[in-house]
Amino acid sequence: MHDNAVIRTMMNRKSVRAYKADLPDDEVIETVVRAGQQAPFASQLYSVLLSRKKKAPFGAPLWFVICVDAYKLERFMRLRGWDIVTNDLSLFLLGAQDAAYMAENMVIAAESLGLGSCFLGEGSMNPARVKAIAQEYALPPRVVPLVELVMGYPDEAFPPRPRYPLSFTLFEDRYPELTDDEVREAMKTMDEGYLAQDYYAGIKIPLENGRPDPFTFADYSWTEHISRKWGQWAKSPEGMIAALRERGIDLARAPGLAPTPRGEGWQRE
Repeated sequence: MHDNAVIRTMMNRKSVRAYKADLPDDEVIETVVRAGQQAPFASQLYSVLLSRKKKAPFGAPLWFVICVDAYKLERFMRLRGWDIVTNDLSLFLLGAQDAAYMAENMVIAAESLGLGSCFLGEGSMNPARVKAIAQEYALPPRVVPLVELVMGYPDEAFPPRPRYPLSFTLFEDRYPELTDDEVREAMKTMDEGYLAQDYYAGIKIPLENGRPDPFTFADYSWTEHISRKWGQWAKSPEGMIAALRERGIDLARAPGLAPTPRGEGWQRE
């Protein structure tokens, strides 16, 4: 692989769950957010919320929420004499991409400045959390919390976590017919890597419905942990659909079809 300062910053990034009390100054925060804004976008369908006052997870001094924001889009379109006719599902998916790219740029910028960060997964899956954030920040309609992100100076040091082998990630020209052996080899890379770091020491997602647990803390690792998440949680989408509708995003709304500008499709700036 090639190596330079940017690549090293990206390759050394990891989720930090212990932070010093030191508060990053305004210039650091401004730099991180401005770097986030330079990510590719469809229509800048995001806004960033920040709290330095409330107690953040893991003792982090900064707590960001990156939102999908169609409210600002509607405001400037109205001043141009336009109404949105694009369906909410398409708009939300584009907004989710915009917000995610923004958040990732923020994380890499923070890493380059000596900060650590950790994404919190709850906000985009928990209807009660969406409602609580909306109330806490007095969000207008059509603004939906998507990504919660804590940040600060790390108070722990550890190597980056494992990733799938590149052969299990990069498929050129066609998606291969993966054999069970190839899948097991990728699983082994992940599981042995996490076991070597004692990542799940004392941590296990309980099994539901009386299912017997064949794993001990000595062999419980990433693929079993992830399997228990998506094999047991969030069985119905109705709660999140209702939470989105409450925020003014109706995934079934289809007031019309927007023409593709110049036949070029969606373009990111």
